[in-house]
Amino acid sequence: MRIAVVAMGKIGLPLAVQFADAGHDVIGVDVNEETVRLINDATEPFPGEAQLQDKLSELVPAGRFRATTDYSEAIPDADAVVIVVPLFVDDATWEPDFKWMDAATASLAENLTPNTLIAYETTLPVGTTRGRWKPMIEEISGLEEGKDFHLVFSPERVLTGRVFEDLRKYPKLVGGLSEEGTKKAIEFYEAVLTFDDRPDLKQPNGVWDMGSAEAAEMAKLAETTYRDVNIGLANQFATYADKEGIDVQRVIDASNSQPYSHIHRPGIAVGGHCIPVYPRLYLSTDPDASIVRTARQFNAGMPNYVIDRLEGLLGSVQDLRVAVLGASYRGGVKETAFSGIFATVDGLRERGAKVTVHDPMYTDEELAGFGWDAYEIGTDVDAVIVQADHAEYKDITPADFPGIKVLFDGRRVTNPELWHGTPRLVIGDADAN
Repeated sequence: MRIAVVAMGKIGLPLAVQFADAGHDVIGVDVNEETVRLINDATEPFPGEAQLQDKLSELVPAGRFRATTDYSEAIPDADAVVIVVPLFVDDATWEPDFKWMDAATASLAENLTPNTLIAYETTLPVGTTRGRWKPMIEEISGLEEGKDFHLVFSPERVLTGRVFEDLRKYPKLVGGLSEEGTKKAIEFYEAVLTFDDRPDLKQPNGVWDMGSAEAAEMAKLAETTYRDVNIGLANQFATYADKEGIDVQRVIDASNSQPYSHIHRPGIAVGGHCIPVYPRLYLSTDPDASIVRTARQFNAGMPNYVIDRLEGLLGSVQDLRVAVLGASYRGGVKETAFSGIFATVDGLRERGAKVTVHDPMYTDEELAGFGWDAYEIGTDVDAVIVQADHAEYKDITPADFPGIKVLFDGRRVTNPELWHGTPRLVIGDADAN
């Protein structure tokens, strides 16, 4: 098949490489000229994705994969077009911002030729595929969905850093606007993906027909919103445990020792492209989902809860030197999307603290690009907050932070045995050393 993949980001690029690795002729489209240049030089444009560089080094020189900024080069005569353009959410209104996706869809439609399968993989509010993309593509292209082309939704369900592994591990969900479109999408994904054996599933791992685009859209929103709500519940348990002098970690471990409890872990923040965003996409079409809204608001408030706890011990952070460890939204990933670092730094600055930031994955210049002064381990400091669970922070000690009065480990990544004699606070255990 001839396949076009629109948007060469941290999901789209590995996906395109997967299709090419399965033996198909693939062209990637991206508006960033530098990204396109690096891909065509067989160089990964971002670090951290397992196997990506090795696959690029093989597929690009072999002529099986290339990239372009020109839709007119990629879309015409494609058997399938897969779209993974980011969808943003307005921080103030929580409404989806379709600007980038609208532009990509318009460019796709302007160059669309008959007999093409179009699959959206970007997570969408329920009803978007049918209610927004179908009429837009038909109007611009002059073609009719279900007759001249087929449109489906098939959400990406992978995690940055292990995309190729996750593509094999999880079922591929497909929902079309017609039976024929769904059939063609199933045939497409079965031709480009392979799946691990999953005896734990109720049906064989592979491509699953969801019955409709709306069901596929909701499935992706549901699986991610569940995690945000679960973490919100864990954070509420943790704040109550702080008041009562209970170690919530022991409570959660005990609760999860039977098969009907799956409580997640509390923490200073919920970050990344998915978990803090998709509940708001869900709320955009189901505004009465009060449980979802409450959990999202509670999780968003955790950085300030940590600062409150810090001030409960210190009295105030006014004029204190506070180092925040970890700019990334999670350990081992160089990505700040919706990271708790932003609310943590802003909250500390609002209370008059002198804030610095450390992250082993970022240079001082990169941190400065976010508007932060870099902290160097070994420099005098009054307090430290661990925001990301990088492996490098597991063995830090008070000796690494001259003058430290308190450590607040927002991820429970540090070793409590190394902190005897220096206050070490965590979420969900007011009596932590």
